[in-house]
Amino acid sequence: SGPRRAYAGAARDYVLGVRMMDGKGGVLNFGGQVMKNVAGYDVSRLLAGSLGTLGLLLDVSLKVLPLPAEELTLRFERNESDAIAAMNHWAMLPLSLSATCYHDGVLTVRLSGAPAAVRSVRQKLGGDIVEHAQDFWRGVREQQHAFFQDGASLWRLALPSTAPAVPGRQMIEWGGAVRWLVSDVSAASLRERVAALGGKATLFRSVEASPEANWEPFHPLSPAVLQVHQRLKRSFDPHSIFNPGRMYPEL
Repeated sequence: SGPRRAYAGAARDYVLGVRMMDGKGGVLNFGGQVMKNVAGYDVSRLLAGSLGTLGLLLDVSLKVLPLPAEELTLRFERNESDAIAAMNHWAMLPLSLSATCYHDGVLTVRLSGAPAAVRSVRQKLGGDIVEHAQDFWRGVREQQHAFFQDGASLWRLALPSTAPAVPGRQMIEWGGAVRWLVSDVSAASLRERVAALGGKATLFRSVEASPEANWEPFHPLSPAVLQVHQRLKRSFDPHSIFNPGRMYPEL
């Protein structure tokens, strides 16, 4: 999910239903093609985050939304702590926020909605208007921004949005809930620090032939949660055909 995720929902929230092939060759249907659906375990959302480890998706039904009538991007000069505080404060107000991003002393905010609402929020917040903002947000979403281009190991930290600043060179999205960190600190040390803040650390990209290349990419699971993952894997893919070890060696 891109920069809009914290304000519009994740990609999985827009999956209405799927048709899939499991590891036994069976074709299964979950969900539907309209918003109204029966209650139960939402397998469609589960499959959206499974990285192809549970089966082969054959068809996906998606909910779509209309494009906003108007969008405007503003920039503010802030230090990291003030930027995190501002993003959390604005999230509690009836503003037309659709994306936030902090990097290198600059907080960038996108407003989306009806023209009158966007103009009203712009007057309340102030800030400088960013020209060619679509290019900026595309660079963040597709990781083409200069921050992502130095070839160093990249961590994705999922944290409570109100968590204090984490040391290191980083880009902060989703109102403070996702922080991209460039760091050569050991996986154990970083994950211990992030866990103490109530979050998780994923090694999103490692440098080839570096010590990081041998680290597990995903934050370790507790034994109870790992058992749930293993039972799901055995249910959908008992012979471990689909992407074995893609997420964890035990799966």
